[in-house]
Amino acid sequence: MTYYYPDREKPALKGINLRIEEGEFLLITGGSGSGKSSLARALAGLIPDFYGGRFGGKVYFQGRDMGQMDRRKLAREVGIVFQDPEKQLVMTSVEAEIAFGLENLGLPQAEMFRRVAEVLSFLDLAEVRQEFTAHLSGGQKQKLALAAVLAMQPQVLILDEPTSQLDPVAAEEFFNFIKRLNEEMGLTMILIEQRLERCFHLADRVVLMEDGQVKYEGTPEQLARWAVAREIPFIPPVARFFARLGFPSIPVTVKEGRRLLRSNFNYRKFSPLRPVVNESPGEPVLTMSRVWFTYPNGREALQDISLQIAAGELVAILGTNGAGKSTLLKTMAGLLKPGRGRMLVMGRDLSNESQPGAGRIAYLSQNPNDYLFQDTVEEELLFTLKNFGLTDDGVVNELLEKLGLQRYRRVNPRDLSSGERQRVALASILVTRPRLLVLDEPTRGMDYRLKDELGAMLMDLSKEGVSVVLVTHDVEFAAAYATRVLLLFAGRIVADGPKHQVLGQSVFYSTQIGKMCRGYVDGVLTLRDALERLEPVWPARQAVPEGR
Repeated sequence: MTYYYPDREKPALKGINLRIEEGEFLLITGGSGSGKSSLARALAGLIPDFYGGRFGGKVYFQGRDMGQMDRRKLAREVGIVFQDPEKQLVMTSVEAEIAFGLENLGLPQAEMFRRVAEVLSFLDLAEVRQEFTAHLSGGQKQKLALAAVLAMQPQVLILDEPTSQLDPVAAEEFFNFIKRLNEEMGLTMILIEQRLERCFHLADRVVLMEDGQVKYEGTPEQLARWAVAREIPFIPPVARFFARLGFPSIPVTVKEGRRLLRSNFNYRKFSPLRPVVNESPGEPVLTMSRVWFTYPNGREALQDISLQIAAGELVAILGTNGAGKSTLLKTMAGLLKPGRGRMLVMGRDLSNESQPGAGRIAYLSQNPNDYLFQDTVEEELLFTLKNFGLTDDGVVNELLEKLGLQRYRRVNPRDLSSGERQRVALASILVTRPRLLVLDEPTRGMDYRLKDELGAMLMDLSKEGVSVVLVTHDVEFAAAYATRVLLLFAGRIVADGPKHQVLGQSVFYSTQIGKMCRGYVDGVLTLRDALERLEPVWPARQAVPEGR
């Protein structure tokens, strides 16, 4: 199978040969732009009918050519949840969205009610069943898109990065749920994912995509050994830790990793890791004092928020879906005005300003498409400069290089992958050189390499005195790059402190390495932490018998 998008010279998919067994759990991973989403669209029968372009080869479902199948029949058999739920939601209310596909199938009303009630209950959406879809959080929209597809009761379910907007607890529940669907109902599961910490071990088989081709396919254990030997970073930290130590057995779960620690250290406990103490914080850039925000429907999204962001701080905000994280960011950026309380930016009260924080605060929302409307990537950045009355002093070229966008300079942003569009949107707000950078889920759609590049860039900005505040569900990213972590619950700050303190004490908001090392060496969060603390004292390598 080979496929070219319209007006593109390079194929998005090149010579794909793949067989998926009924009831299999297949995990497809790879870098941004590697062809994962294109493969998902092809497997769902959407290419080339809905996307145009040139297509070569065949896709068969149960021996039938998908290209010749009735579209309604295909929609009933093969369901897909897209990476961006905004592209999938068409109705105004939650219940109507779930019922929409069922109505198109012509199901009896009683059957429709039953299916809607089932998926609302399964995905914990019953409380928002009457809500407008526009009022839902990003995570709730993603769950709603899944609910609408599950209600169709397909035989094959294709999920394109379905947990990118879910908090760690919800993501864990989600993966457990789809594994149950796979095991108990025999549903064939095709999962496209880049964050593998929670799903790598669930798969029967893993396919690694690169440059539109299948680079490798095998079991999780086989891929882990193959990838680590070639320094390919798409492997969970626990697997990389043991491979780095030269261990013959490479675990893919926290449970297996703890078993190997126990076998080698015999319950020996080490002194906690002592993180490097940051220098004294700089001058306050943003101060919030007893801030409240209530939406028109009466929901109190922020309750008595008091915090201070210093120059050069890199702060990560974590919390459940609907906890108020995005509302807090919009309030910081001056997009929402607090109902009560006071907010200062660089000592100035913003309450009476018509454009609070303009030029001094840059805000990037969850949806990069909100920022992209010019014909080329370069024009997106130049438009922002023009809007603020600024000229290009070399900043455009500098950002395109830093974010790996130079080769897309003359490309229409809407033709790029989700991760690439995210980087274009980020570049478009950085051109003003803001004092406070506020980011809502900036790593969404990014692979490990791009996240590392983003993290390094944010750290460079931090060293230059720019304050960075980001909301993320990616605990691994927060642990690697943030200096401080806030935990938000029901509109209130329930934890605020250095990352090793907040994440090290958390059960659910912790990293894979942190969970593995808890009880052996506390304070460890990242692969680097674990190697720094345990590699010097690691006992002689020896294979651990299977089953121990």
